[in-house]
Amino acid sequence: MTIRDDIRTIDTRFQRARFDAAYLLIERGRGAFVDCGTSLSVPALLAALAEAGLAPADVDWLILTHVHLDHAGGAGMLMRELPNARLLVHPRGARHMIDPTALIAGATAVYGEEEIARSYGPIVPVPAELVVVAEDEHVVSLAGRELLCIDTPGHARHHLCVWDARSRSWFSGDTFGISYRELDSAQGAFVIPTSSPVQFEPEAMVASIERLMSHAPQSVYLTHYGRVQGLRELAQALFEQIAAMVEIARNCDGRADRHRCMVAALTALYLERARGHGCRLDDEGVEQVLHSDIELNAQGLACWLDRAR
Repeated sequence: MTIRDDIRTIDTRFQRARFDAAYLLIERGRGAFVDCGTSLSVPALLAALAEAGLAPADVDWLILTHVHLDHAGGAGMLMRELPNARLLVHPRGARHMIDPTALIAGATAVYGEEEIARSYGPIVPVPAELVVVAEDEHVVSLAGRELLCIDTPGHARHHLCVWDARSRSWFSGDTFGISYRELDSAQGAFVIPTSSPVQFEPEAMVASIERLMSHAPQSVYLTHYGRVQGLRELAQALFEQIAAMVEIARNCDGRADRHRCMVAALTALYLERARGHGCRLDDEGVEQVLHSDIELNAQGLACWLDRAR
C-alpha cells in the first residue's frame, strides 16, 4: 500500500494481513526503514526495496520505535542484508538489540517457545558498532531529510516516535494506539490504546500523545496498521479510553477473577465504542479482530496495578 511515493507501507505479514506494518522512507535515492517486523518479514522488506527501485546498499537507517518483537524481532536478520545501514533505537532498547537474550526470554514467558519459533523466527543480535542510540530529540538525516526522534513512554519505556516534517507525519509505533482497517467506518478510523505488558503507564501515555499532537501532524503512521488522519478525534478517543481502562483496572483489582473481569469489561468498552463509531462488522466480528489486543491490554493493566503496589 502506497499513499505517497516517498513513504511506502509494507505489510510484514506477521500473524495476518494488514496487522503489522513497517515503513520505507525514500529521499533522493536513499532509504530508511521504520520498524521491521520479525525475521520472517525480511523477504517482504527487501521486496519493497526492489519495488521502489532501491538496492539493499541504498538503505542508510533502520529506525525502531521500540524493541517489542513484532516491531524489532527481525532487526538482526535485516541488518545482515543492509551493508551500509545503521540501527537507531531508544537508549533503553539498545542493549536488547546487541544481546537479545533477555528480550527472547521475556517474550517466551508471555507467548511460549513454540509460538516464538512459529511467529517470529530466529532472533539474532545486531553488532554493537552498528547501533546508534537516539536520546530525546535526536535528529537523523536521510539524504538531508531530517527525522526527529522523541522519547514517548506509556506503552513501553523504550519507545520513541519519529517526526517527518516533510510529510508532517509521525511514525508512532504503538504510542498512538492501534487501528485496524477492518474497523473503519464512514466516520474514519477506529482506534484503541494498547497497554500490552509489561510497562504500561497511563499518565505517560497521555503525555506522549499530547506531545505528538503539539506538532499539529497531518497523519500518523501506525505499526498496527497503516496511515490514519482525523487526529484530533482519534487523540480524544484515546484519552477517553485510557481513562476508562484505568477505571476498569481499579474496579477489577482485588477480585479472584481479576483477569477475567478486565477482559469482560474491556470487551464491553470496545464493543460499545465500535457500535458508536458505526463499524461495519457486527459485535462478533469486532471481538474477533480485537481478541488478542483485549487479552494483552488486560495483562498490561494487571502489570501496571501490580507495579504500583
